[in-house]
This record gives sequence, C-alpha cells and structure tokens, in this order.
Amino acid sequence: MTSTLVLFFALLALYLLMKYIQLRGQIESRARNLYEAWQAREMDRQVSEKAENLFRAWKLDEEKKIRQDAIKKSEAVIRGKVTEHLIPYFPDFEYNPKDARFLGTPVDFIIFDGLSEGEMNKVVFVEVKSGKSGALSPREKLVRDCIGRGKVSYEIIHNRENH
Repeated sequence: MTSTLVLFFALLALYLLMKYIQLRGQIESRARNLYEAWQAREMDRQVSEKAENLFRAWKLDEEKKIRQDAIKKSEAVIRGKVTEHLIPYFPDFEYNPKDARFLGTPVDFIIFDGLSEGEMNKVVFVEVKSGKSGALSPREKLVRDCIGRGKVSYEIIHNRENH
C-alpha cells in the first residue's frame, strides 16, 4: 500500500509537473503575444506621431512659401498698376500726358493725340505691359482685333429727361 501510495504521489507529482510546464508555456506564449501586440501598437503610434510631425512641418513650410509667393505676386500687380497710372509722365511717352485718359480695363489708356493743343491728330488705344506680362488677355485681344477691323464709332446719347 505504501508503494502504491508512493507511486500514486509520484504520478500525481509528474502530472502536476507536466500541467505546470504546459500552463507555463501557455502563459509565456500569451505574454509574448501581448508584448508583440503592444510593441506593434507602440511602433505604429511612433510612426504616426513622426508622420504627423513631418506633415505639420511640411504644411507650415508650404504655407510660408505660398504666402511669400502671394506677396511677390501682389507686389508685382501693385507695381504694374502704379506703372500704368504713371506711364504718361515717363520721358519716353510720346504723347502729351494731358491727352491721356486712364481706363484700366479693357485697355489702360485712350490717348486723344493733340486735343490739349486744340487739334485732333488721332485716337490711340494703349495697353501697358510691364515685367513678364507681355501677352494680352483674351479680352484685350478682342478689343485690339475690333479696333484693327475699324469697328470704332462715335455716338451722342441725349438724355431726354433733363429737357
């Protein structure tokens, strides 16, 4: 009976040892899986954080470039507008500044050549281009082509309400 009991306890101890080893393997496997999942999440978070930081830096840099470009373009437009208004007073302007009338659009000036001296030589439509903007806009081309075809007239409109 004692040898049976010893055998029973030995088998029980062996069984418990095997169960312990099995459970320990499962626990280690589960711990490894949890650790790997945490590590993957942590790496994803770090990558996302880094990507977000890089995106923010890129966005700030691009905004700065866009603002600088807008300022440059705005300065060019303002310079062009000022030049358009002052061109009759430049030394190489071949007409009397008193004969120039600024319109701005669709042409910059109409020159009534000789009008200030009491004689009319001709009417000149002038478009001022400065810097890189040498090409005419579609509307400016329409006006140029219409004038070129001689489609220009003079009309008098009477306001009948004041008579």
